[in-house]
Order: sequence, then C-alpha cells, then structure tokens
Amino acid sequence: MVYTGYEGYGYHSAQAMGMHMPPSGTVYFMVEEPEEVPLTPSIAEVRSFLDEDFNKHPLEHIWTVWHWENDRSKSWGDMLSEVTSFDTVEDFFSVYYFIKPPSDLRVLNDYMVFKHGVRPMWEDIANKDGGRWIIILEKSAKAMSDKLWHDLLLCCIGECFEHSDEICGVVINVRNKANKLSLWTKNSHNTRAVLSLGQQLKNMLQLTDMQIQYQLHSDAMIQHGPNVNTIYKL
Repeated sequence: MVYTGYEGYGYHSAQAMGMHMPPSGTVYFMVEEPEEVPLTPSIAEVRSFLDEDFNKHPLEHIWTVWHWENDRSKSWGDMLSEVTSFDTVEDFFSVYYFIKPPSDLRVLNDYMVFKHGVRPMWEDIANKDGGRWIIILEKSAKAMSDKLWHDLLLCCIGECFEHSDEICGVVINVRNKANKLSLWTKNSHNTRAVLSLGQQLKNMLQLTDMQIQYQLHSDAMIQHGPNVNTIYKL
C-alpha cells in the first residue's frame, strides 16, 4: 500500500472529488508495486538477442564454399571438399576471414564459392551448358589476387551484376606459372548475358588494362590448358 499524499484536501474535499476517505483525513490507495527489473541482462538473454535473425543481413542466395587440393592418389571428385555454407553478410565475413587468402594457398589448390546446390564441376547440371570468364593473374601479384578474389565474391553475393541469375559461382585456381580467377555462368548460349557479365566484370574489378576470356565448359572437358578454345575476349 502506497501513501498518496491527499490528506491536505480534508475529508469533505476528498468526498467532493469522488474519493473514499476515512474520517482520519488521510487517503490511501492500493497501488501495485512495480516489479524490479535487473539492470544487467543474463548471459542467456544476450545470446538470445544476438541469435535473432533481425540482427543479420540476409543474402539473396545461400552460397557454399569448396576447397580442392591435388592428391594423385585420389579421383578429382574425392579431392573436392565442401567447407561450409553462408546466407548472411555477417556469416560470409566470418568464413572469409577464417580461411586462408588465396596468396597463402599452396600450388594446385583451389577455392570455389557457388550457389547452394551447384557443385563446382563442369558436369553439374547447372554448369554443363555454361562457361567461364577467366582472369589470368601473375604469380607475383599476390595482393592483387587476394583483392580481386575478395571484390568478385562481394559483387556476386551482393547481386551487383545484371543477369546475376546466370551466375553459378566463382573459382580461383593456384598454379605454378599463373593463377586464374574465373566467373562461372550457366548458359553459354545466352550471348547477351555472357557478354554483359564479362563487361561488368571488367568494370567492377577495374580491369581496364587486362584482357579477360570466355571459355565453354564443354571445350574444357576435352581440351587442356592453353589449348582450350576461347569464345570471347574483352
């Protein structure tokens, strides 16, 4: 019970205001005491808050990270490992800064980041009719390789490309003489989209002085290395 401080009105004044007042001249109301709220949240409450989906920025697609490492005792498919998947900006950066940058990979290692459900191989149903835009990177340009890998990933997961529905994924191949960064597309017959993606790729990554080339996956399956036929050059 909390004292309201109305005794100054007197008995008759209080009655005139519609209050019930005993002859003693002091008015009391039954008032609920407020519940005490702890100033410091519990660990469980903090974890619950941080786990809420509204605290993260969702991506348009789920993306899967793959790693390939050469091992002559295994088939190509057995050398391929699925690392993890992400579907928010925050989870992407958690993965990106957890794994090594391309410049720290040993020769004959690859990173691939593909839309969920698409395996990073020519034979996959999403890739078999497609091709790839290839950027050749000098071995000495380690910082540039890391930056272009980073920037191209952001452009893809952020849906920065027009015709982004044609994109399957991104691959970086670490090799002896040069490294290759490539953007995989699903339909090589869609000439307008393929050429548009190539030009956007050059513009977004600021490759004004560098030539990029487009090759079909179907050609890469039967030809090798520098012998693979180039369809377009920009």
